[in-house]
Amino acid sequence: MKVHLVDGTYELYRQHYGQATKHTTPPPFAATIGVLSSTLQLIADGATHVGVASDHIIESFRNDLYGGYKTSEGMEPVILHQIPLVEDALRAMGVVVWAMEEFEADDALGSAARVAANDKRVQQVVMLTPDKDLGQCVEGKRVVQFDRRNNIVIDDAAVREKFGVGPASIADYLALVGDASDGFPGLAGWGAKSAATVLAKYEHIEAIPDDETAWDVTVRGAAKLGLTLRENRELAALFKKIATVVTTVNVGAVDDWQWHGPTAEFSALCDDLGSPQLAKRATALAQSR
Repeated sequence: MKVHLVDGTYELYRQHYGQATKHTTPPPFAATIGVLSSTLQLIADGATHVGVASDHIIESFRNDLYGGYKTSEGMEPVILHQIPLVEDALRAMGVVVWAMEEFEADDALGSAARVAANDKRVQQVVMLTPDKDLGQCVEGKRVVQFDRRNNIVIDDAAVREKFGVGPASIADYLALVGDASDGFPGLAGWGAKSAATVLAKYEHIEAIPDDETAWDVTVRGAAKLGLTLRENRELAALFKKIATVVTTVNVGAVDDWQWHGPTAEFSALCDDLGSPQLAKRATALAQSR
């Protein structure tokens, strides 16, 4: 079997901005309807075991670790207001939802990927998100990401091609170069090329020698980079902890994620959303299995 794990927060954004390109004034629940429709399409295309992770609360334990970490400030209200709505709607549609509060959607996806990868019945785990953080959870061609917008599969080889390092080094890479979308800057002077070159050799920050003259690689500006790393080891460790996906969130077992069809409440909810055809589609799909 294949397991499909959906980044619900990203999907909500994708649907919201996709609708914005189609309508001058999108319907009030356009993004929610879009997420439900795309999830049903995923099931129609053959998905049997589906889990959706969402950031029920944008803030997480990482905000306690670093004051500059991303918050909900500045997010469009229309998206924030639809997060709990899309969670409830997906549950009514019969889909397992992991609504994160202490942790983030990425942590639920990483945890579910680990559970699924440990299940010998699972042939492949597909994480439906282009988020670079999840690259650290990729395993060969068995645990992959899928970028739905660009129709691209991101496996181990694709991670290495894009970042110059393997999945095991992604958290280290982000700790050095920073992640503007998550709100942490990395270490001054360290860029994509220097980080990839050094980590391709040493894999993890902890293994990089303090003395840059001992580096068994050639890096432009090594003296300055080495000094920065020596003086900021603790900060680098903090950024790495922030960038590391937690894989111990309780997400249940693979069998819990099998889709059996919509609940009795789904039809009324679709009427409230102004999209009754979604309920008919879900019912017909369940009956066809």
